[in-house]
Amino acid sequence: MCELFGFTAEKETVINEYLEEFYRHSNEHPHGWGLVCLEGNEAFIEKEPIQASKSKYLEERMTAPIDNRNLFAHIRYATIGNVDYRNCHPYTRKDMRGRRWTMIHNGTIFEYPQLDKYFRLQEGDTDSERILMYIVDRINDMTRERGKDLKPRERFALIDEIVSDMSTGNKLNLLLYDGEYMYVHTNYKDSLYYLEKQEKGNSVMFSTQPLSTEEWKKVPFTTLMVYQDGKPVYTGEAHGNEYIDNEENIKFLYQTFSNL
Repeated sequence: MCELFGFTAEKETVINEYLEEFYRHSNEHPHGWGLVCLEGNEAFIEKEPIQASKSKYLEERMTAPIDNRNLFAHIRYATIGNVDYRNCHPYTRKDMRGRRWTMIHNGTIFEYPQLDKYFRLQEGDTDSERILMYIVDRINDMTRERGKDLKPRERFALIDEIVSDMSTGNKLNLLLYDGEYMYVHTNYKDSLYYLEKQEKGNSVMFSTQPLSTEEWKKVPFTTLMVYQDGKPVYTGEAHGNEYIDNEENIKFLYQTFSNL
């Protein structure tokens, strides 16, 4: 599976140490890496369809301080989608009001018919890209219905509804940023952790695996969490849709991967 990393904080904080440890895991996730620094409505994305530990570009990039308030990183183990640039995370899109949505995903959508129409519309061929396209379309639909920009709690309620529904029978670990808030969700046990720090104001980072000997905790399970500036602001209702590997899904992944 892929691995995710996210960071949100009150103040800009150098986090190279954690990113370096995160990218070391690429030996087991060799199909691409990504990094995005998020500043308000802007997303500065860097990514390559090669193993992170073999990237000369990333090696040079990590020699400079990486000190943003909001950031995502991703290393890919391809299950759906070929190994090429278009299929590397993060993904980003703007909604009809110009709000930018940026997402990284770890998981597989085995069945969710609402995503099917995006097969012919997406640039790459991953289910992750289709998830983001669907989220933005749902945001646009509600915006048209209301006739005005959605308020933060309305955006949260809609994303909560989407992840609750989509997580049924599907593996849906994701980090999503809307220019103001960071949304965090996992429904696969022991696959997403967080670390809170207050050294330079509030900050919290998320990772598929703990990246240090500090006190990492498990992200609340089957529950959408929303953060702003390193602090939790919204918590969804636990939907209970735990993803558990089964023989049929493992066979599907093996067959899909063998055709990449």
